[in-house]
Amino acid sequence: MHHPKREFSVKVGTLFEESPIGLDKWLAATWMLTNCKNGISSYEIGRDLKVSQKTAWFMLHRIRLSLQDEFFGSKLNGEVEVDETFIGGKARNMHRKRWLKVREQSGRRGADPKTIVMGLLQRDGKVKAMVIPERKRPVVHGIVQEHVELGANLNTDDASCYDGLNAYYAHEVINHMEGYVRGRVSTNGIENFWSLLKRGLGGTYVSVEPFHLFRYLDEQMFRYNNRATRDNPLTDADRFDAAVRNIVGKRITFAELTGKPN
Repeated sequence: MHHPKREFSVKVGTLFEESPIGLDKWLAATWMLTNCKNGISSYEIGRDLKVSQKTAWFMLHRIRLSLQDEFFGSKLNGEVEVDETFIGGKARNMHRKRWLKVREQSGRRGADPKTIVMGLLQRDGKVKAMVIPERKRPVVHGIVQEHVELGANLNTDDASCYDGLNAYYAHEVINHMEGYVRGRVSTNGIENFWSLLKRGLGGTYVSVEPFHLFRYLDEQMFRYNNRATRDNPLTDADRFDAAVRNIVGKRITFAELTGKPN
């Protein structure tokens, strides 16, 4: 018989629906993930909250769903930096089985099957980052035009995939063989974001499957876009509040998360 208690649970309609874990643990995990600068591993969450590592891993991924930035649909403007980076370990350091799995998930067939991530940063503003299939001009141009207002001041390095963007933007190029800053032309801001991202991936999470990488991008973007600045002194409580406000209407099952049938 269906019990009416379920109809009135505060978890219904949220990320926490049908979870046997108490709200005290869910909210504690949310606080830690949103406010630990380099993220927090499922082993740490499991130890602190007295749950299994598998349960903690599932909890963290569900919370990351709430960290997806609603700003992502709007366009960047003003001075914008664009760059790409590669995420993943070196093939020579991987066991062959893991190398084959990473190569399959990344869709690349090179010696080092790393995943390509592209980032766009509005100076004194927000960052957007996403996994891309390749660094070819049609892909890069399409993403830039989708996420950056026409006519913005665009700063990139001298990679050939950016050639031709001066038809739509005030495009400035920095050659890193000659220097990293020329007046206001640089990509130092987005490269700082890459540094923060890789510090979390390499130091806290150690091994991230390409299949899940976009979720860790959501996490790092959330913390970066809700960082404290001189003009906007956000606190840990503000970040926690922003995350909790996004738990309604979002849900992911373990089967969906792992890509496997129930």
